[in-house]
Amino acid sequence: MIQGGLVSITFRKLTPKEVVDLVSQAGLVGIEWGGDIHVPHGDIAAAGEARRMTEDAGLKVAAYGSYYKIGRDDPEKFAAVLDTAVELGTTKIRVWVGNASAEVDDAYRKQAADDCRQIAAMAAEANVEIVSEWHTNTLTDTNDSSKALFDAIGHENFRTYWQPIGTTFEENIAGLDVAFDRLSGLHVYHWANNQKLALAEGKDLWLPYLARAAQAGDMFALLEFVRDDDPAAFLKDAETLRQWLDEINQK
Repeated sequence: MIQGGLVSITFRKLTPKEVVDLVSQAGLVGIEWGGDIHVPHGDIAAAGEARRMTEDAGLKVAAYGSYYKIGRDDPEKFAAVLDTAVELGTTKIRVWVGNASAEVDDAYRKQAADDCRQIAAMAAEANVEIVSEWHTNTLTDTNDSSKALFDAIGHENFRTYWQPIGTTFEENIAGLDVAFDRLSGLHVYHWANNQKLALAEGKDLWLPYLARAAQAGDMFALLEFVRDDDPAAFLKDAETLRQWLDEINQK
């Protein structure tokens, strides 16, 4: 089953309480709390409060969107990220992996894979999994680079999110297939010509993406990047997503 939720950094200007209220109003289920604004690394009090508000509203903490950058951040800082995630009550930490794939050499790739494996092992001890973001200007910015990275890491506790960053539907579906065996969630949005559009306009793309992802098991589909960063646009996108998920989950 795929459940719907929100990436909290979609609304960085809102307080955590306002984010919770908005997700509840939208009829979604979970929140990925961001580590840059709402729940900073090492702020255990903020993590505990976000967890309390989320659970009191009958929602789930879908993940900790840490923005920890493997290959850029000091690995010694990861302990604070993990402690924060544990207090937040989540079983997933989202990270970015390295620099743009076209800009790095084999030695950099090897070190990044080693670092991924190291934090995956650390997180496993706390029953938390590491998920990479499928993102431009990182080592998951192409399908081939992503596959090479995952093969090099080779750790069962290192998984991935997926989102459509390719230029064509065919490229994106192929990327979803690369991610499939490690797929742990989706970031959902619809862009065209670098413009944020209503999610409903992406129906012909997203229904196949969601149908394919559903075959990988239970996960969250988390809304991100709504038109004009407007809560009203988010509520419309949430209604669209809920309708799509009802259709997908019934198959």
